Amino acid sequence: MDYTSLLPAVAFGLDLALGDPQRWPHPVRLIGAALTRLEPLAAKLSPLLKRLYGLAVALGLCACVYVLVLALVRLPGLGWLFSIYLAFAGLALGQLLREARSVSGLITSGRLDDARRELSYLVSRDTSVLDEAGLWRTLAETLSENFCDGFVAPFIYLVLGGPPLLWAYKTASTMDSMWGYKTERFRDLGWAGARLDDALAFVPARISAIMLLAAGAAMGLDSRKAFRNFRADARTMSSPNAGWPMAAAAWLCDASMGGETVYFGVALQKPQMGPRGKPWAADSVGILYRLVLSSGIGMVLLAGMMLI
Repeated sequence: MDYTSLLPAVAFGLDLALGDPQRWPHPVRLIGAALTRLEPLAAKLSPLLKRLYGLAVALGLCACVYVLVLALVRLPGLGWLFSIYLAFAGLALGQLLREARSVSGLITSGRLDDARRELSYLVSRDTSVLDEAGLWRTLAETLSENFCDGFVAPFIYLVLGGPPLLWAYKTASTMDSMWGYKTERFRDLGWAGARLDDALAFVPARISAIMLLAAGAAMGLDSRKAFRNFRADARTMSSPNAGWPMAAAAWLCDASMGGETVYFGVALQKPQMGPRGKPWAADSVGILYRLVLSSGIGMVLLAGMMLI
C-alpha cells in the first residue's frame, strides 16, 4: 500500500482539523479569478455564441486545471506535498460544519442579524428577509446540499483519480456557482458549465443520499420511512441532483424543506421536501450536523476498504 491509498483519509483528517484557513492560498480563488477575467470577453456575443464560448471555457479550463495539477503532483521531491495540500484543499466538509455550528450558535443566542450576515456567505439567496424559522430551514438546506457539492463529489473524484480529477471537478463546480444562474447575464454563458456540473454530480448526489440514510440507520433515526419517501421528493426539484441529499436529510430529521425563497429580489416557491409543516429548529439541525459528520466518516471508511 503506497501513500496515495492513504491520501483520501489524510485529506479528510486535515479538512476536519483545519477547515479553510483564510490566509492560505486556495485554488478555488484562482479558478474564480480566471472566470472573472474570461466573462467580459462574452459580453457582446449573441446567445448562441455565448453558449459555445461557455462550453469552450468549461472544457478548456477543466482540462488546463487537470494538466496543471497533474504536473504539480508529479514534481520530483515536492509532488507528495502538493498532493496532500491539493487533496485537502479540495474538500470542504470541515469548513461547512464549522460555519453551520457558528450560525447555529448565533441563532440560538438570539443574534439574528449576525446569523443572517454569516449565513449570506454560504448561500446565494437573500437572507436579510429571513425570520428565525427561515434561518434554521436555510441552514439545514445548505448543510445537506453542500454535503454533496463540498465533500462527497470531490471526495469520490479524489478516490477515483487523485487531485487532478478532483480539481477538474472543482473547476466545473466553481464555474456553476459563478455562472450557473438563470439570469439574463448568465443564462447562456453559464449553460454549459451548469450542465457539466449536473453530469459530474449525478452519481455523487445519489451516493450522498445513500450515505445519509445509512448513517441515519446507525444513529437510530427512522431510515425506513425516509427511504420510502425521499426519492419522490428529490425528483420534484428543478436541479437533477440537489434534491437527493436534501430530501433524505429532511425525512431523517423529521423537518420540512422548501417553500418561499428569495433570490436577487424575486420570491420563488421551491418544492416541499420531508414531512409537511414541520419546521426546523436547534434540535433537528443538531441531528443533521451529526448525520452529515457521520456520513462523511462513513465515506472515508468505505474508501479505505476499497483502497487497501
